[in-house]
Amino acid sequence: MSIAPRSGGSRKPKGKKGPSKGTGGHGRKALEGRGPTPKAEDRVYHKAHRAKVLAERSAAKRGPVRGDQVRGRVKLTDETVSGRNPVLEALRAGIPAKALHVAVRIEMDDRVKEVLRLCSENSVPVMENTKPELDRLSGEAVHQGLVLQIPPYEYADALELGEQTLEKHGKGHLRSAPLLVALDGITDPRNLGAIIRAGSAFGVDGVIVPERRSVGVTATAWRTSAGAAARVPVAQAGNLNATLVELHRMGYFVLGLDGGGDVSLPGLALADEPLVVVVGAEGKGLSRLVREHCQQIVSIPIESEMESLNASMAVGISLYEIATRRAGGR
Repeated sequence: MSIAPRSGGSRKPKGKKGPSKGTGGHGRKALEGRGPTPKAEDRVYHKAHRAKVLAERSAAKRGPVRGDQVRGRVKLTDETVSGRNPVLEALRAGIPAKALHVAVRIEMDDRVKEVLRLCSENSVPVMENTKPELDRLSGEAVHQGLVLQIPPYEYADALELGEQTLEKHGKGHLRSAPLLVALDGITDPRNLGAIIRAGSAFGVDGVIVPERRSVGVTATAWRTSAGAAARVPVAQAGNLNATLVELHRMGYFVLGLDGGGDVSLPGLALADEPLVVVVGAEGKGLSRLVREHCQQIVSIPIESEMESLNASMAVGISLYEIATRRAGGR
């Protein structure tokens, strides 16, 4: 005899118990969270992600970009300074900035306020950009919401600079004989900046750098010069050796600074003549061909324990000695 189930009753399913719809099981799982919020460009439903994908496709179609082409609003030949402190220092030093790129809704502090004030005073355009754009402009460097765009430095021609300086001296427009500084194998922009600064202090008429395998006037060099780069012209030489030969033909005496020189700096008899002072990299010194094109190799007396002097220090000491002798101090 079978017994029928009770009317209105329900039979529970057999098997493993677990959370069912309407229980707190799902709620507890939801409380665990989904981790940190992805960046906007990484969220497939966000417009920033679509912009990123389109930019990558466009870059892939273009292929390699030449140095004179343009990416967005910034030429690749332009230099950028990134970060709040570096940008502020660059503007304080008077670097001829082209534009300031600022993050949208940037968090303001005293540095940002001063940066914006300096840009306003010096008529530097200020443009708002998204973080992905600032990342691209800065080359993925830490920018803290600020990227300063700097145009390429406009170099003078080395031989034209030498000739024009001689003409000014001949017309009585210079207080003393022409004085130039040439760099041989120096690649540190801080050395260049310090040399420009020393040159400004001791009446140098220009600094010559080789066009290849040499330091150039970068933002770092400009900042290190403490604004002197605005007063002392920097010229490029396609071939430093040929330039030294031609400058000597014009009437300059070429002096090389080297520890093994045949003339000691305190006894520099050519101080009153038109001069080109050539300095090499610390440790390596002057290259063989440059030494051959110098009329004198001058050494600075130092303690035997010190093997060599920093290039900018050697130039500063030499320029002080030349300025002192020209002023009649010795």
